[in-house]
Amino acid sequence: MSEENVNDIEERDEGEIARVRREKLRTLCDGGKNPFAEVRFDVTHESAQILSDFDSLAGKSVAVAGRIITRRVMGKASFAHILDGAGQIQVYLKIDALGEEAYAEWLRTDAGDIAGFCGEVFRTHKGEISVAVKSFILLAKSLLPLPEKFHGLKDNDLRYRRRYVDLIANPEVKAAFITRGKVISSIRRFLDSRGYVEVETPVLGIVAGGAAARPFVTHHNTLNLDMFMRIAPELYLKRLIVGGFTKVYELGRMFRNEGMDTRHNPEFTMLELYEAYSDYNDMMTLVENLFAAVLTDLGMDGRVTYQGREVNLTAPWERLTMRAAVKKYTGLDYDSFKSAKDFAAAAKKIGAELSEKSPSPGKILYEIFDQKVEEHLTGPVFITDYPAVVSPLAKRINGDPDFCYRFEFFICGREHGNAYSELNDPVDQRVRFAEQARLREKGDENAEDTDDDFVTALEYGMPPTGGLGIGVDRLVMLLTDSPSIRDVILFPTMKPVKKSDG
Repeated sequence: MSEENVNDIEERDEGEIARVRREKLRTLCDGGKNPFAEVRFDVTHESAQILSDFDSLAGKSVAVAGRIITRRVMGKASFAHILDGAGQIQVYLKIDALGEEAYAEWLRTDAGDIAGFCGEVFRTHKGEISVAVKSFILLAKSLLPLPEKFHGLKDNDLRYRRRYVDLIANPEVKAAFITRGKVISSIRRFLDSRGYVEVETPVLGIVAGGAAARPFVTHHNTLNLDMFMRIAPELYLKRLIVGGFTKVYELGRMFRNEGMDTRHNPEFTMLELYEAYSDYNDMMTLVENLFAAVLTDLGMDGRVTYQGREVNLTAPWERLTMRAAVKKYTGLDYDSFKSAKDFAAAAKKIGAELSEKSPSPGKILYEIFDQKVEEHLTGPVFITDYPAVVSPLAKRINGDPDFCYRFEFFICGREHGNAYSELNDPVDQRVRFAEQARLREKGDENAEDTDDDFVTALEYGMPPTGGLGIGVDRLVMLLTDSPSIRDVILFPTMKPVKKSDG
């Protein structure tokens, strides 16, 4: 949506409709009936309970409260629908039951107002379960109009900016975020039941490590020190493995100062976990079991449809090395090239854009995979054995040191998680950090920072460990069939809209 359109809506809100509502508010207050004065209302039942338990509640008194969504006035009687936390229910108001003064107050309400209603449960002649109101009270006056009844709030830009209106106007949006909460609860139950301990690690640090990403920089005034918002909790969680924890996880917000699109938001939710005495094969099994548990908790079978693609998430999932995947989808056989120069020429021939003038064979392989293979991975599939040059925290493969025990898993052409057999050799780790430092000197802003204290921790000894990170937002996108990450983050990052100078 353009800035001009947003401004048009704001001007409309401040126009005639808003002026009339503010006048109603002044009239109420002048008459000693401030609609914001009430501090609570005793709700006895929500809409869903009344609808499901009608047989036992028919003829009984209830107290319901919610936002007035529709009003239909027919002289001395009115019907309205109210929206509460569980859904909608109809209320029926008559002048005979309320009295002339109270009914006149009702007529001055607007769609969007929040009110409490007391009355008896009944079924109308048309069969709709309703509440026959004997008294009502206005609990909050809506000064801005809701979106038009039959069209709702459809403009995506405005939906994300005013999520509070989006949730009112589009019930399916609220359902998606309820699902998100269930997914997070399910993940916690799964890991807790397997002996993992949930921990919390710093969000602010003096080193931006644990992932290849550009950090947000802030400043600590007391220490006069620049600090970074975390891009990953990995290095702290592995310190805990050194300290004697055997299974730890963290579910929390990460912050990466990078581009925004349908798959990326500057702040997002990540699950990271580490298990001592395990490897990346164990992590693959854990991923399959975790997905199965979440699907079961949501009442879903193993098949998920995402944007028209049906994917079977039932284990076992396909497993392909990165070299095999590149050969399968591009025809390029990594092991057949005798030099990086020949491999680079072949990569350019199929349209791959290389980020360095003289890249290593491993970097070429990774960039071919990233640009030419990922989109074909409907999955679910584990892509294993990544080049060491792009995996500075993963253990090298025994007998094949240019590659690492690392996998990412892909569903519908999108990466959903990343895992390693963790590097626990402090000497090799220091060498890897030095390689990353050289890349940073050459201008690679995403190269890892060197964390000397983490290397010190490894020098005390860390057992063989499997580690895993899963993007929670992308998982929720998959399970709610949401096309954009902004659809599953309640308040996504948005560029501010400038108000019109006029």
